[in-house]
Amino acid sequence: MPGLKPNLLLPRCPHCSVASPNLAQQHRVETKDHSAGNPRQWGIYVCSRCGGVVTACARKIGAEIQDHFPKSPSVQSDLPERPRTYLQQALESLHAPAGAVMLTASAVDSMLKERGYKEGSLYSRIEAAASDHLITKDMATWAHEVRLDANDQRHADDGGALPSSEDAQRVIEFVTALGEILFVLPNRVARGIQSAKTTDN
Repeated sequence: MPGLKPNLLLPRCPHCSVASPNLAQQHRVETKDHSAGNPRQWGIYVCSRCGGVVTACARKIGAEIQDHFPKSPSVQSDLPERPRTYLQQALESLHAPAGAVMLTASAVDSMLKERGYKEGSLYSRIEAAASDHLITKDMATWAHEVRLDANDQRHADDGGALPSSEDAQRVIEFVTALGEILFVLPNRVARGIQSAKTTDN
């Protein structure tokens, strides 16, 4: 990690995901624990693009940073490569919401294809997944909203509103949850079962 200096050097802003953000220090404070030990210097930084606040701490001014908060979001490694890549790119495109929304629709499409739903349009694949109870009806409704939001941007629909960063964050949260249900949790359960079998033996 870089040092605790007037500018915090991070590859991306944890809030808006812009690359090489300008994070300027606004305040600095020293803290200690209840017994006056563990002294740390904290820098409070603000992203010049989105106004998001990031805190970072070090043993002393200019020393190597020990940690910073919040962390940049990342995608679970249990997701297959293609949907994982689409979702990671969506996270890194929050500063360009229209692009992020289109990438999340690609992630949904790719997840369904990974689960064997390859025929027809994205609409029909969502409907088939719901009909087979792979996803709930409510999740299908949400997936259709993501699909329609992406269609508005992809076709430059004059009647469709341009998405905000909050809109992009909302659809990313849904796709992240979809990935958890379709891949992350099943893989975690499978590893747990395998671990239990190994322990029993």
